[in-house]
Formats: sequence, C-alpha cells, structure tokens
Amino acid sequence: MSNQLFEAIEFLGKEKGIDKDVLLEALEAALISAYKKNFQSATNVRVDLDEEEGTMRVFARKTIVDEVEDHQLEISLDEAKNIDPNYEIDDVIEVEVTPKDFGRIAAQAAKQVVTQRVREAERGVIFNEYADREDDVMTGIIQRKDNRFVYINLGKIEAKLAESEQMPTEEYHVHDRLKVYVTKVENTNKGPQIFISRSHPGLLKRLFEMEVPEIFEGIVEIKSVAREAGDRSKISVAAIDPDIDPVGSCVGQKGQRVQAIVDELKGEKIDIVEWSEDPVVYVSNALSPSKVVDVLVDEEDKATTVIVPDYQLSLAIGKRGQNARLAAKLTGWKIDIKSETDAREEGLLDDSSAYSDIVDDNLFE
Repeated sequence: MSNQLFEAIEFLGKEKGIDKDVLLEALEAALISAYKKNFQSATNVRVDLDEEEGTMRVFARKTIVDEVEDHQLEISLDEAKNIDPNYEIDDVIEVEVTPKDFGRIAAQAAKQVVTQRVREAERGVIFNEYADREDDVMTGIIQRKDNRFVYINLGKIEAKLAESEQMPTEEYHVHDRLKVYVTKVENTNKGPQIFISRSHPGLLKRLFEMEVPEIFEGIVEIKSVAREAGDRSKISVAAIDPDIDPVGSCVGQKGQRVQAIVDELKGEKIDIVEWSEDPVVYVSNALSPSKVVDVLVDEEDKATTVIVPDYQLSLAIGKRGQNARLAAKLTGWKIDIKSETDAREEGLLDDSSAYSDIVDDNLFE
C-alpha cells in the first residue's frame, strides 16, 4: 500500500472535519472484510497500518494446540516454538498472512466501505452541530415547496416544514428568510433530520426571549403561552422584582418590542397578561380585553365561573369562543363565562356587587 492512501485519508479528514482516526478505523474494518471475502478465510485477522512506512500487513490470530484440526484458527506447538520458544499451549499467536496482491484487491474492496463511513461520520458531525438547537429558533431560507412541505435551508442541512406545522394565514415564497422553531433533532438511517414549526407555542416564547432583554436576563419570566397560530395568542408574564412592570417590558416603548414579534408572525394578535398566584386575578387578566365583574373559584375541580357585564359577554367569549378558549389554556383553569343578568337569575350575584377592575390594561392587539 502506498503513502497515497494515507495522504487521501488525511485530506478527507481535514476537508470533511472528521477525525483521521475514525477514518483509519473504518479502513481497517474494510480491509479485514476484503481479506475474508477475497481469500475465503474465516480466520480471525488483524490489519496493521503503518502511516510512516505506507504499508499494510495482515496478521492471522491462531491458538496454539497439540493437534491442529483447523489450520485457519490453530497452529501446532512445534510451529509456534519455531517462532518463539516461550510459547505454550492455549497461547494466541499472530502469524503474518499478507497476500502479495492484497493491496490492490483490498483498496478496491475498501473504497465503498470507507466512503460509507465517511458519509456516516459527516452525518454525525452535522447531527452534533444541530442536536443542541432543539427547542430553539433558527433562521433559514426557503429553497422550494410542494403540496406537503416547505423546504428550508438551515446551513448544512435542509429542514422540512410540514403542512401541519405551517401557519394557516401565512404564504411561503422561495428565497424568503424565515424564523422557525426546532421541535426535534433525530439521527436516522437517512441522516440527521430536523423537525421544525411555525405554529408551535415555543416559537412565540423564544421570540419574546430574543426581543425582550428582561426575559433573556431572567428578570421577567414567561409563565405560560397559549397560541392559535396565525390568529391570536396569549402569553402570561411575571417579574421577580415587584418594581418592574412585566407586561410593559414585553410591550416596549410605543409597542416596539411586541410589534417586532407581531411582524415576524405576519400580524398574529398577541395579548400579554400579568400572571398571578390568585386564580381570581389570573383568570380575570387572561380574559383581557374583556372586563370582569367577579370570578367564582372551584378549587377541587380547578374550575371558575366568570361573570362579565352583559355588553362584554361576546367580547369575553370571543369569536368562535377563541378568547375564552385561549384564556383557559393559558391559565390551566376551566372557565365558564356568564353575563351579569344570567348570574343574578341563578343567584350567583347580588345587587351589591360592583364592577371589578381586575383587568390587564396592557393589551396589544
């Protein structure tokens, strides 16, 4: 074997970013396979590669026995002692069995295997590069699209945005830049696969982390996200420092911070509400922009009955029940909304009750 093979391996390693030792191990495995295939040998063999000399030697591993029954696997004690008088029965000896033309035959046979290992190693490098991006936002460029997927170039890999993960109100055009949420990274038989989404609630959360320094620094915490992608979302936030307004931090001066996120999500409406340990306050905030008269709490069933002014009933419920549905998802509480008139008829509210102002006025639509 000439030095050219080792030089080629070193070049491949540098070009593909693969450890040279990985390629040498792959080459050894390929040469052992080639030897057994081309010389019909079941012998346990080892290949010795010498980079400095540019040589390859094949050694058969044989067990020393009194009487040889299988010449491929065994060697007599007398033969072994001719090599080294210190050998004893049951010792394992290595005997060189390198064929004269093995270099040429092995190189041909090994080419395909080494190429495969290089491909596998490349895939491993790519997988390791993207594995830690799970639950993160990446920016890519739309390469092409069909009826099922939008194909997005994320650098060294192409990700598929499935129809179920697309925003129903969004149009995708080739060459557009797009932020996507990485839901999963897997190393499959076909290579690394990245699953991405534009509709996942995690995208909204990460966009706020990127846009609002107080969230990134941990001063303001995102407690919950409820999203109906492309239409409306609700996000609840809380501040560790009571002097900090968590909602105002997310909205930004003149609404600039949240507007940047709305623009990224192509006009999706976002309600930002303040989180509270008190379910009365939290549920009232979550139903914003509707005003709330009272909230009756059933701790056992984790359910609430929310009473709103008659003229606010449709606003509280929302179009097709969306506002109430998102509020329930955001808070984790069941929400039954009743008008003030119905509540009085059912005895849930007396005339002394006054309108409550438990409402989050920091709403961006």
